[in-house]
Order: sequence, then C-alpha cells, then structure tokens
Amino acid sequence: MYRFFKALMDRVLAFLGLLILVLPLAIVAILIKIDSKGPAIFKQERIGKNQKPFMLYKFRTMKSTTVRFDIDNPVIKDDNKSLTRVGKVIRKLKIDEFLQLINVLKGDMSLIGPRPLMAVYLERYEPWEKHKFDVKPGMSGLSQVKGNGYLDSIERSYYDVCYSEKMGLLLDTEILLKTVGVMLAGEKRFIKKVPKEEIERMRRRYGDTEQSDSADMKLPESIENEN
Repeated sequence: MYRFFKALMDRVLAFLGLLILVLPLAIVAILIKIDSKGPAIFKQERIGKNQKPFMLYKFRTMKSTTVRFDIDNPVIKDDNKSLTRVGKVIRKLKIDEFLQLINVLKGDMSLIGPRPLMAVYLERYEPWEKHKFDVKPGMSGLSQVKGNGYLDSIERSYYDVCYSEKMGLLLDTEILLKTVGVMLAGEKRFIKKVPKEEIERMRRRYGDTEQSDSADMKLPESIENEN
C-alpha cells in the first residue's frame, strides 16, 4: 500500500517542484553556459529498479565529462580540479540534482531511495548488494544522510539495502528532513560509518559469505559519475 502512495506522492511533488523551480532552474542553466563550454544538462545511463537502465538528468558541474576516478570512491570531491566555478556551488547545495525531478515525474526514480550508479558497478556487486534494486532509486537516500562521500562503497551499499528492507513513511520523512540539513551544513556533519560486523551480518542474512573478487577493481577512465 505504501509503495502505491509513495509513487503517487513522488509524481505529484515532482510536478509541483518543477513548476515552482522552472525559472530558477533556467537561470542555473544560463549560468552554467556562461561559466564554461558544453551543454548545461548532463545525461547518463544509470541502473534503476530491477536493474533496469534509464537515462538520468542533472546539471553539468565539470569542465569535462571524462574524468579519472576510483570505482570504490565514485563521489566526486568538492576540491576536484575539473569542477567549474558554478559547478562547485550548485554541487555544494545539491542544486545540480534538481533536474532529477524529471526522472521522478517519469517514474524512473523516487524522491527518496538508493542512489543510482552506472552499469559498470553491477559486475562488482556482491549478491546481497543487488537488493538495493528491489526499490526505485532516489534523488536522496539513507547513505546520502549518513556521510555519502565520506563512506566506503560497501558502506553505501549497506545503507541502500537497509533502506530497501525498511522503506516506509517515517523513514522517508526522516531522510527528507536530514537531506535539508546536509544541504545547509554539508555531509561531514552527518557521517555515520558502518562497523564491519554489521556488513558481515548483512552478508550472512542474504547467504553471501564470500567477498567479491573485484573489490579492488579500478576504472582508469570513466564518464562523470556523481552520487
């Protein structure tokens, strides 16, 4: 029952949000174009519910959409030299992700849920981690209000799976309120690391007792990827 209510409210709130923010978003797009060369809108295929791919929208925050990064640390740091001047500001305030209201309106995403990553991550997920795909990905989620960029990849997966298990009105409301806090105070104020024992318990619960052999896999070069 809650899933139906959640899907309905997602689309209603996404529509109202786009209606209210249409002018500010247009101004952001113009500032991006003035600040650096390239399109204002960045599009990339991500993996959603039931591992179904979809096209994610966000504002471009980098001078180049081809950057080097560690697959275990996909979150682009605030001091990354590839960030544009406007990009640093809108990333700090999470404004770059407001365009994902379009994804919510289309039904690809929810306001709250696990953050969607690229398909390349599928091949290195342990079986238990794939339970994050039991629910729609979100603009914000449990890992985003627990430290996000300060967490390891496996810790973010832990929070994503916890969310898929416990999704409900109270949890969504709590995450929504904390998201505002993160936007105002930054992720560092909300860090909550996951003890290794908790991750092992999660593995055992899903019968996955062996770690992925690809845990140390690196990507030498990839398209811009941001949680």
